[in-house]
Amino acid sequence: MHIIDRRLNPGGKSFANRQRFLRRARAQVRRAVRESSSQRSIKDAGKGGEVSIPAGGVHEPTLRRSSQGGTRDYVLPGNKKYVEGDTIARPDGGAGGKPQASDSGEGEDEFRFALSDEEYLDLYLEDLELPDLAKRQIAGATSVQWRQAGYSTSGPPSRISVPRTLRHSMSRRIALKRPKAEEIVALREEIERLEREGGHFDELVALRAELEQRLARTKRIPYIDPVDVRYRRLESNPKPIAKAVMFCLMDVSGSMNEHMKDLAKRFYSLLYLFLNRRYEHVDVVFIRHTHEASEVDEQTFFYSRETGGTVVSTALFKMQEIVRDRYPVDQWNIYAAQASDGDNTSSDNQVVLAQLNDVILPICQYYAYVEVGMDDEDEHQPGMGEPSTNLWRAYRRVPADAPFAMRKVRHRRDIYPVFRELFSRRPEGVSAEGA
Repeated sequence: MHIIDRRLNPGGKSFANRQRFLRRARAQVRRAVRESSSQRSIKDAGKGGEVSIPAGGVHEPTLRRSSQGGTRDYVLPGNKKYVEGDTIARPDGGAGGKPQASDSGEGEDEFRFALSDEEYLDLYLEDLELPDLAKRQIAGATSVQWRQAGYSTSGPPSRISVPRTLRHSMSRRIALKRPKAEEIVALREEIERLEREGGHFDELVALRAELEQRLARTKRIPYIDPVDVRYRRLESNPKPIAKAVMFCLMDVSGSMNEHMKDLAKRFYSLLYLFLNRRYEHVDVVFIRHTHEASEVDEQTFFYSRETGGTVVSTALFKMQEIVRDRYPVDQWNIYAAQASDGDNTSSDNQVVLAQLNDVILPICQYYAYVEVGMDDEDEHQPGMGEPSTNLWRAYRRVPADAPFAMRKVRHRRDIYPVFRELFSRRPEGVSAEGA
């Protein structure tokens, strides 16, 4: 007997199945997210999308009979070769097995799975080893403010405006000349008086007819009609759009390997998520430099190879030029993040320090310097016991009250702790300088 269940899934069942799959294949999905994030744009770091995982990672365990031992009876339709009692040879290669590739192009593709924005961001931040509280803070949504905006004729009972409703009711009753309660009371008292005195038959008939007419009019014109009811109307009050520009500066000379660039990209992505949550509009400007600096697109910024020496001041002069031409200081919030291995021409350090203190820092909301380096798992102590580089020693002379901070990063697990230190609130007078 075959049973086909054609009933629709109850509400929430598909979501539960989706989450169950994510838990079962979380390690492979997380690995796929990590690989896809290295190829994604910084602006797409928090957006969902499709990821591919091996087909073997989504197969559920099944129960089947063992191929050894036991007695089995088979019914083989269309048999013209065997008779009862014949022994059938076992097939070569055993039963079952994984799908094999074919030289004709046939085979089993990888499993493609679509992740929502929230799921992708959760897995992306999990790869950076963020605490749950910090993850909620970065992935959270902005709230909408509501304000009073007049009145409407519809709405929930909790927002009924009693004064406004009674005002409209009174206006309608006056316009339709609805009899007043005191007029009806006075008419009844007059009828009672005439009845006590007697002999006023004609007047009583007229007064009773008038009373009946007024009572009927009172019933036809209600005290409060649905058209009188008014509700307090609320409308969203969006905050003024705050614009920010994020400058990404990076040394792309030969000393910067792929590991260092990957650390820099992860830091830039986290900074963009941080700024995008606080500003409605965020521009990203990529400036790379060797002995010369240039503004490039993101693909060129991270993946193009360059040769030459290292002169950091060229990047700072290029940033000043772009701010002057496109980002007026009175209209834009300016943030800058610089990644480097710390190498710089010794004669350029004084120029860098002067340009940073006199020009860049006065126009920046914040300037973060991250010094990336090779990872050594055996001697991994971020910021401790490491020799100072030329650029690090120069940046140590930046005034403590400037909107400037610097840290060292050697491994992916250091990125969020360093990021949190760079952008945490510090008491005034406390330097943001690292070890």
